[in-house]
Order: sequence, then C-alpha cells, then structure tokens
Amino acid sequence: MKVFIGPRLRRLRKESRQTQADMGRALGISTSYVNLLEKNERSVSVPVLLKLLEVYGVDWRDIAEDEDTAVLADLRAALQDPLFSSGGPDLPQLRAALSHSPDLAAAFLRLHRAYLAATDRLMSVTEAHDQEVGPPGAAPEATVHNFFRSHKNHFPELETAAAGFWAGASVAPDDVYAALKARMRDALGLTVQVVPVAQMSGGLRTYDEDRRVVLLSEALDHPNRVFQLVHVCGLIEQEAVLDRLLAEAGFDDPRGVTRCRVELANYFAAAVLMPYGAFLAEALACKYDFAHLATRFGVSFEQACHRATTLQRSGARGVPFFFLRIDKAGNVTKRFNATDFHLAEYGGACPRLEVHTSFRTPGRIVPQFVEMPDASRFFVFSRTVNRPSVTRYAQDVRLAVAMGCAVEHVKSIGYAEGLALSEGRITPIGINCRVCPRLNCDQRAHHAVVLSEPLDARRRGATRYDQ
Repeated sequence: MKVFIGPRLRRLRKESRQTQADMGRALGISTSYVNLLEKNERSVSVPVLLKLLEVYGVDWRDIAEDEDTAVLADLRAALQDPLFSSGGPDLPQLRAALSHSPDLAAAFLRLHRAYLAATDRLMSVTEAHDQEVGPPGAAPEATVHNFFRSHKNHFPELETAAAGFWAGASVAPDDVYAALKARMRDALGLTVQVVPVAQMSGGLRTYDEDRRVVLLSEALDHPNRVFQLVHVCGLIEQEAVLDRLLAEAGFDDPRGVTRCRVELANYFAAAVLMPYGAFLAEALACKYDFAHLATRFGVSFEQACHRATTLQRSGARGVPFFFLRIDKAGNVTKRFNATDFHLAEYGGACPRLEVHTSFRTPGRIVPQFVEMPDASRFFVFSRTVNRPSVTRYAQDVRLAVAMGCAVEHVKSIGYAEGLALSEGRITPIGINCRVCPRLNCDQRAHHAVVLSEPLDARRRGATRYDQ
C-alpha cells in the first residue's frame, strides 16, 4: 500500500526550522525527493520512515497515518448540515482533501463552526433595543473541546509529569489524602484546611496564594478532596508545561485560556490518581466496569469515566470513548471525545439519547445502541452522578454522564453483555435538532436552522415539523 505523508512532513520540517535541503541531508535523500514527498507526488518508503524515527524521533505509525480520524469525522458531520445538498463529497474525496489539502479542510471546519456559532447567537438573541450585540464567537467550552480533540484527548507531557509525581514511592489509595497534605507541606509550603460550607461562599476549593493555604469545603466527599489537592499541585508544579500547551493552543480569549488551564490541571490530577498502565490494565481486565475502577483507584465514577477517554498512548491504547455530561434540562456541561462521534456543541444533546432517561433510574447503568445520520453506530451507556450539595435548598443536585464507543469495540465493554446488536435495538439519533436532518423524528423540538422545506398545511406528520 502506498503511503503519502506530504502535509505532515512539511509540518515536521517547519517545526524543525529546516529547509528542504536541510531535511534532505538529514534523511540522506535529495532535496527534489523531499519536495516530491511534500507535494504527495511520491509515496514514502519504509527506509525513509525509519530514518524519520531515527533523526526526528517521530513514530512512523503517527506520521504515516493516511487520515486524521478526528478531522475526517468532523468533516463528515459538518457535511450532514442541511446547509449542504445531498450531493456532497463522498468519503474518498474527503480523504483526498485531508491528504492533499489539510489546511483547506481545517479552514472549512473553522468556517462551519463560526457559522454555527453565529447562527446560535442570532437565534438566542431576542429584541435588544438600543443595545449592541458583540460579534459572535465560539464559547470557551467549545474552544477547549476542540483543543483537546486536536490532541486526541491525550497529552504525553502531562502523563510523564504525573508518572513522576510520587518520585517512585508507592502510595495506597486510602493513604493518598494524608500523603498529599504532607507532600504539599514539605514541597510547596502549603497547608490544607477543611472548612465549613458557610465560610466558602458557595465554593468548593480556594487556593490562597498569599497565605499559602488550600481551603476545601466540607461539602466535598473524600475522592473529590483528594482530586482537588492534586489539581492544585498540578497548577503550581506544572505551570511551565501548562504554559507551553496553552501557547501552542493559540487562544485569543482569556476565558478560553483559563478554562483550558483548569481542564489540563484536571487531566494531570486524573493521571496521578489513575496511573496510565495500571488503570488501562484494570480497565481491560474488568471490561470497563467504572464502578469497580472508581473503587479500586479511590476516585469518583465520573473521574474514572473521564480518565478512560485519555487512554490514547501509541502502542498502549484503550477503547476510544466519548464522554458527555448533561444536566436535567439537557444542557451539555462537559464533553471530551476520542471517537468519530460528533458531540452536541450548540444547544442540548439529542433527546433520543438515553442519557436523559437515566435521571429516572439514579445510579443505574442505562445501555443503548445508536446510529448517527451518517450511518455510524455506537454503543452508549449512561448513569447519573451526584454533585456536592452546599445548602438545603440545593437538593437532588444530579447530573448524568454518557460514555460511548464505536460498535466494533462492544465486546470489550461489560455493560453490553447480553445485549444483541439488531436493527430493532438501534436508535436513530442526531447531533441536536438545529442541525439534524431527521425531519420525521417524533422528538424534534424545532426546525433545522437552514434549508427547511415549507410545511404542508394539508398534512400532519408525527410532529408539527414533519412534512
């Protein structure tokens, strides 16, 4: 099979600040051959791939990928938008675009996201007399999600830093809290205090840099107290790593920078508490029983789910999952993705997802097979999680999380045991109603944003939007 690496080779050369002649000398090939490789006019040979590993430390399996699966999934999802006609590019054309014009494909996706953001903003703005509406732009959460997605939800620098957190010492899960307080005292000069809810003004954790104290609300349970302390350690000790990653992201919104710093520190904390190798081995052994994983590593169910989405190390990958968290109103409050599944970005999640149903059965796993408009199929399982309650007026503070993977991985998931994958068990879903092409869906909440056909007043379908 011929392998073309033109755009990736060009990017590697520019990152190394080399000319084509420089790279040719380094690889032992001619300048003209480098030029042909970068233009995808020649396929790369195995000796050149091995030389790339030797000279640049680049894993040939990464540079020789003939498609970026995340970008390909985003392109396919974008082209499901009713804005485009049914005669759009097919899969081979999309792969060719990624191979020969990756920057153009990325620009198309940025344009489409900007269009969705502008549409969402315009639809949410009501009468605003004598007021100026600022220019539409992506929300910080969307910006952070796209940044994590571009890294396949995996950050080797943070994994390496987390692996050295205990300096080779072995700390049992039930000893972590005490060991953390001692480490923070000795290494960082910080003390930890658990204080009454009334003193936290509704907050859960405060790092007082001037007083060198970390205040934890007594509303936090034990796993979350531990997590917050490791999070603070990450913010302080890994500041240089976080700064480098944020500089690479190129955020132009201060809110996006802050949100991303918090999520990267969360990533670090999860990597410390759930070491990569041990967590992956246990996950495979128990077939991703997240209640068991939470107990084994002394973390919450949600934290264990989130960690599973990051197991994308080359040569030691877990099942690629997406993670979705919603509130009782259906708002998407957190999302991470290591799959081709296109998560809701604007508005709520699809009402056909059983993650909404899980609120009726708190604490129980709700499994489901789903199919997207592009015919891709996934196994999804959902469960409620509880949030800390800080006042008697904030009872039943529940959220729901959904984890999903492509159906080809279903044999690795214990929650799917006993469920047969048949046409009758597959639920057709969409991203959300604003862009979903399923006009006859009995759960449709409103018309698709653009190119909706006029209704036929002489006919009443399953919903008032069905023609």
